[in-house]
Amino acid sequence: MTYEPHGKHLIAGDWVQSAATFTSQPVTVEGLTFSSGGKAEVDRAAQAAEEAFLTYGWTTRDTRATFLDTIADEIEARGEDITRLGTAETGLPEARLQGERGRTTGQLRLFADHIRKGDYLDRRHDEALPDRAPLPRPDLKMVQRPIGPVAVFGASNFPLAFSTAGGDTASALAAGCPVVVKGHPAHPATGEIVADAIHAAIQKCGMPAGTFSLIQGTSHELGGALVQHPLVQAVGFTGSLGAGRALYDLCAARPTPIPFFGELGSINPVFLMPAALSARAADLGEGWAGSLTMGVGQFCTNPGIVIAPKGDDLDVFAKAATDALSGVGEAVMLTEGIAAAYRSGVKEVSQVGGVEELVASTCSGRNAAPAVYRVSAEDWLGNEKLAEEVFGPLGIIVEVSDTDQMMQLARDLRGQLTVTLQMDDADTDIAKPFVPVLERKAGRVLVNGFPTGVEVADAMVHGGPYPASTNFGATSVGTLAIRRYLRPVCYQNMPDALMPTD
Repeated sequence: MTYEPHGKHLIAGDWVQSAATFTSQPVTVEGLTFSSGGKAEVDRAAQAAEEAFLTYGWTTRDTRATFLDTIADEIEARGEDITRLGTAETGLPEARLQGERGRTTGQLRLFADHIRKGDYLDRRHDEALPDRAPLPRPDLKMVQRPIGPVAVFGASNFPLAFSTAGGDTASALAAGCPVVVKGHPAHPATGEIVADAIHAAIQKCGMPAGTFSLIQGTSHELGGALVQHPLVQAVGFTGSLGAGRALYDLCAARPTPIPFFGELGSINPVFLMPAALSARAADLGEGWAGSLTMGVGQFCTNPGIVIAPKGDDLDVFAKAATDALSGVGEAVMLTEGIAAAYRSGVKEVSQVGGVEELVASTCSGRNAAPAVYRVSAEDWLGNEKLAEEVFGPLGIIVEVSDTDQMMQLARDLRGQLTVTLQMDDADTDIAKPFVPVLERKAGRVLVNGFPTGVEVADAMVHGGPYPASTNFGATSVGTLAIRRYLRPVCYQNMPDALMPTD
């Protein structure tokens, strides 16, 4: 049976309608009307989440793992409808939505397997030493415990993997924390059907109704009310630096501040080492062009900056990249707002002194095409605007005089999600001094390849020093993401009968 969106919030097990509404802006179909929530809906969802936490926070690991697996099953059961609605709303191709759905269900199942093992709890036990002199030692047990209700903000560029049942939601639920999601208005129908899948899993697994809620809406007031609600204990966010910093400041300004785990974007610089550039300049240029334009450049790991020694080899790289991009036409972006911001960013970069245009972008309406520029290291260092993320397929080639100047640019970088070294064996001695510098700049350091795409795995880190994220000791992808929503508790002389069973 085909799923037809009804436009309501899911709050504590009930589909709830608000007086205020907004109209979606899909690409291929007519817009639909959705309820737009506010403080009243947030309060109801937060109260229900706190009540659910008294039960859900003390469920066993196996119970929560089964719940995560069931959510994945329910998402897969709605697969065709999710693809249909997601494609219509975002303009993303069916294959991309199908792959992202697999990533979403895969990370739910990965987290389920991970918490079943129990290692993430980092249990520690110092047995009592009653005869120790001069003072006895008490019995001490430490274990990681869930922190309480978590607010999650859906992302514009990943309607599944970073939204309603995405990594933030999955990791919070795995930790034992109820979740209140603010759905992204770019894909409210997709958010609704995924919430329907989670609702079905709650019913099948007998979880408290307040374990999960979805509130739709477009207002800043809704987001503010969510992060400032006194029962919300942490926030997961993927989005722009401006919006993320505003929410971060609200979290810090609360009477009781709470952690804000914001992933805010990056320019993801790629360093071309001399031997690699000499040996495979054309291949590198073509590969960079492909990575730059993947998904119309709407990935937080989009490699927007290339830093390389000037000369004939860099000219070959630039020509290969521009040739590859010459056949790339306009493509639809996720929202009209993102397309407008991209056009504005392209215009600002093009007007910076010393910037040479290699590929001119054409943009109309919600569509955009790639733009590539070339600039000297001196002009790059002289204008901070060039180092700001432009969300979309915009690339800048920064030419340096030598590897000493390349190191100067590396040291000047702000926090990044990724940095990449393109190198051959002959570059090892030159590249070695860069590693201590670059590992302080990013959460993921790559050798060869390109950073677009983030593997969901135990060892993955998707985060980095500010402004890439607001907490560079955490990751929003991979099993370590669960630790964000836990805190260590020490139990002194606690009888086993009173210890958490998980």
